[in-house]
Amino acid sequence: MSVPDGGCAVVTGGTRGIGAAVTDALRDRGWNVATLSRNGGDIQADVSDPEAVERAFVAARERFGPVHVLVNSAGHHRDGLAIRMSVDDWDSVIDTNLSGAFHCTRRALDDMLSARWGRIVNISSIVAERANPGQANYAASKAGLLALTRTVAREMARKGITCNAVTPGVIETDMTADVADGLVGAVPAGRVGQPADVAACVAFLCSEEAAYVNGATLAVDGGLAA
Repeated sequence: MSVPDGGCAVVTGGTRGIGAAVTDALRDRGWNVATLSRNGGDIQADVSDPEAVERAFVAARERFGPVHVLVNSAGHHRDGLAIRMSVDDWDSVIDTNLSGAFHCTRRALDDMLSARWGRIVNISSIVAERANPGQANYAASKAGLLALTRTVAREMARKGITCNAVTPGVIETDMTADVADGLVGAVPAGRVGQPADVAACVAFLCSEEAAYVNGATLAVDGGLAA
């Protein structure tokens, strides 16, 4: 089935870093993109709050049309060794990175099921599969995204809806500004990645050409996980 007319793409965390690059890439491919962010964006919402997500998706549909593409890019980190990590730091990261993706996915599927076409891409991380001390909460949230991805993919496969994930490695963003230079030596490619490197892969997974790619995890890490 071809891409339905009149729909939009929603990119959470779409105003910064990888999310902003994804927004640009999808717009370049002709998508009408609604950015959803806690601070700014086309629609303001905290993805960890299911009621705020509900209101945001109602607004997106009214302003941009039915949601046919969802990229769950919103996320943050509160690092610290597990033995010293506070419950608040654990909950905050899980609620935003994992539960937020669930809230948005659940709402987006309404429109996708009606259209019998949809693309969901979850921005996970290399730490989902490769331990990084001090990031128990972040790693757990990103690993949970991979399980969510595979489950939704199986549930929706016969409905024309795909759900995939990307696992970026060391990407030059505000989040990695303090550590990127120290990690570049471990990357086989010999350089840190750019948000546009991730965005190009996400744009492909959102395309009609990727219709038979479902439940996959695509590493965008310069060979770091190899």
